[in-house]
Order: sequence, then structure tokens, then C-alpha cells
Amino acid sequence: MATPALAADLVPLVKTGEAMSRHTSWHVGGPAQMYFTPRDRRDLARFLAALPPTVPVHWLGLGSNLLVRDGGLRGAVIATHNALGALERRDAATVYCEAGVPCARIAKQCVKWGLGPAEFFSGIPGTLGGALAMNAGGFGGETWNHVVSVEVIGRDGAEHTREANAYAVGYRSVRAPAEGEGFLAALLRFGRHPAAHADEIRALLEKRKLSQPIGEWSGGSTFTNPPGDHAARLIEAAGLKGHRIGGASVSTKHANFIINHGDATAADIEALLHHVQAVVRSHAGVELHPEVRIVGETTS
Repeated sequence: MATPALAADLVPLVKTGEAMSRHTSWHVGGPAQMYFTPRDRRDLARFLAALPPTVPVHWLGLGSNLLVRDGGLRGAVIATHNALGALERRDAATVYCEAGVPCARIAKQCVKWGLGPAEFFSGIPGTLGGALAMNAGGFGGETWNHVVSVEVIGRDGAEHTREANAYAVGYRSVRAPAEGEGFLAALLRFGRHPAAHADEIRALLEKRKLSQPIGEWSGGSTFTNPPGDHAARLIEAAGLKGHRIGGASVSTKHANFIINHGDATAADIEALLHHVQAVVRSHAGVELHPEVRIVGETTS
């Protein structure tokens, strides 16, 4: 794929053949044909407008909940976490947040403002853009329960504002009214939460640290929880804790995490993911569905 004709000041912002292993929390993934890091919305709009409509676009935040295969990604990866970082209080109950803001920062700032419940954002290891794309949640909260409206950008570089009710939202799923749009920002509504204290976030993070393999290379929760049950319980009941393929294993601390021990390939992780699905299906008759997005090309 040829690099599109770009304005001279945009050319240095595009890398070719960038290893995605440098940008994912699993630390695996082959090269991206184009890796674009915009400085601001204007850069982003100009890049999208110059990009042929047939070129695939992949939006990237902090690289969690994402498995990029070893053959890499065709098209353009757009890394937004440095360009879209605004976070401000608009009125007594609403917060404006751009898509590149880490969810942990939202939690901490809302506590300072006495707004909530927003503590659950501290358990989401990504940016608001990713949380919007999958309705991420944790500790009993979900992103879209607080969305009033979103700002998006189309493949032509044009920005639009959409009300929350334009999206079909479910458990870890979001269906957009238009194809190919990327999230730029959201207006979030919270209630007054004057009792909120930084200790609440510390307690939630400590709970997460005790129950999840924090500090190890993982993609976050691997599977969504089936109705009325938990993926981790089913995986552990099937005897899969610690099961290993290549350099990847099911965490012995939390069975719904797959760990890269330092030498795993994306193929190892994907093979282990499919093995877990097959064993749980055979053992419990339950089909586990990936929470992580799997993208890219295989090397075979």
C-alpha cells in the first residue's frame, strides 16, 4: 500500500512498518503498514481526508484489550492518546472528556470534583475512546451509563456530535449509527458524590491488584462473562489455570487473563484463547466470547 499524499508537516508523523508489539499491553503484534500519531484534531482530520476510503483504519488508545496478530496490520493505525487529552468540568454534573484520556485519570479527577459514581473507571486499563467503543466497565459500573453525547470523526475528516441514544449499547458491545467513525470525545454525566474520596479508588485498585495479575503482560479480561456466571469461574472449573501454549499461559491468579511470559507470540495467545473456549465448551456447555479484539494478519 502506497503512503497517501500528505501535507509536508504530516509526513514526519507517519511511521511505516512500526511494530505493534511496542504499543499493546500484551507486547505482541507485527508491523503496521502506517502508524500515525496526530498532534491535534486538525492533523487527524487532514490525515483522514487524504486517506483513500478503501484503506482500513484502526484506532488505538493504550493498546489494552487488543491482540494484534504476528503478520501485522494492513492500513493505518491512528494513535490518539497524545492528541485528545482534554478533561474539564462543564457544569455541576457534566464532564467533557476527549478520547485519549486514560480512564484512571477520569476516576481521579471526578473524585476531586466530588462527582460520581466514577470510581469504576480506575479499573479500566485504557482510554475513554476504547471504553466508548466497547462499553467498558468494572466494579459494577459501565461507561455508557454516563454518556450524554459523543463527538466523532468520519473517514472524510468531518466531525459530528451524536446523542447517546443514537447508539445500540449492551454488555461490552456498542453498535454505531454510521460505519467507520472514530470517537473524539464524550460529554459524561455524573451525580453529586461529595463523600467520594481518593481512598475509595485506592481500595478498588488494591482489590484489583490482589485479584488480577497486575504488572504482568496481559490484554486485560480475555472473555466476557456469560449471563449469570463468570468466565474466570468456568475456566478454573475446567482445570485450565496455568495451562500454557508457547510463551503464553492462563493466569494462576485470575483465570480470565492470559499472560505473555516474555517470549509469547500473538499466535501462542490466540491458540490458547481458542483452546480455553473449546475446553470450557466441552466441560460446561458454555460458549465463551472474547472481550479482546483480535485483528491483523497471520504469518502463515
